[in-house]
Amino acid sequence: MNFSDLLMVDDKYQVRPPRPFTPGQEVSGSVVAVGPGSENRLGDEIMAKVLWGGFAEFAIVRADMALPAPASTRLTEAAAIPVSFTTAAVALTEATLLREGETIIIHAAAGAVGLASVQVAKVLKATVIATAGSDEKCDLAKSFGADHAINYRESNFREQALDLTGGAGVDVVLDPVGGDHALESLRSLAWCGRYLIVGFASGRVPKLPSDRLLLKGASAIGVYWNHDVDPEMVHRAERRFLPWLDEGVLRLCVETTYELADLPVALELLDHGVTKGKMVLRVGERPQT
Repeated sequence: MNFSDLLMVDDKYQVRPPRPFTPGQEVSGSVVAVGPGSENRLGDEIMAKVLWGGFAEFAIVRADMALPAPASTRLTEAAAIPVSFTTAAVALTEATLLREGETIIIHAAAGAVGLASVQVAKVLKATVIATAGSDEKCDLAKSFGADHAINYRESNFREQALDLTGGAGVDVVLDPVGGDHALESLRSLAWCGRYLIVGFASGRVPKLPSDRLLLKGASAIGVYWNHDVDPEMVHRAERRFLPWLDEGVLRLCVETTYELADLPVALELLDHGVTKGKMVLRVGERPQT
């Protein structure tokens, strides 16, 4: 499950399916039928991004979006991989290249994209400052590799980041939150810093003050990936993180698994921001007729 599922249901997402529709943008499962030219075979265990239609017993997957499910990962949990880890890899190796020794702030670090980004940043040998809305979430981010964690409800993350960097500021900020985080994030940047815009989980799209970018020689960069717009870039990112998953360098955090019938409850929890890591829906076997 993804926050963008909520946006799509509310018709506030950039992808707007004709209604009625079935939401759900990530799936994992066994191949039961293949189209002409597909490299997959019946019985293959795969995971995939889909445009919509994932919250169902069967889903149609485009061949260019299908990925082999890692052998080291339970198939039930493999659905938690395609969006969050691709987003992290695109953000930190394509939208910008996070360099060894750089310092990055990762907002919403206990969420799915946040935890994936923390781990990718550590593979790239960066120093990670995680922010989250509770001490419990901060502890979770640190357990996944964050060097420092700041509870933004109790202290100002910009002041803390400046203290941690000796006043220099951070090289990169990865922000899936938007809203009030945006200005403080720009103020946290070092000279020539990069502000990565991943999403707006706060529900508010900020207006960025361009003078803050000018005075620091900084950049605001949108993190966006699409198999139709730039498939080669997406596949490059996938080729980077898949071996790290296979080797066990990257880990999943599936907080809760729900049955399909519990989807309304799960969506409500997701909407209230009380979840950590990823939420997965398990679809039972189709009843025999």
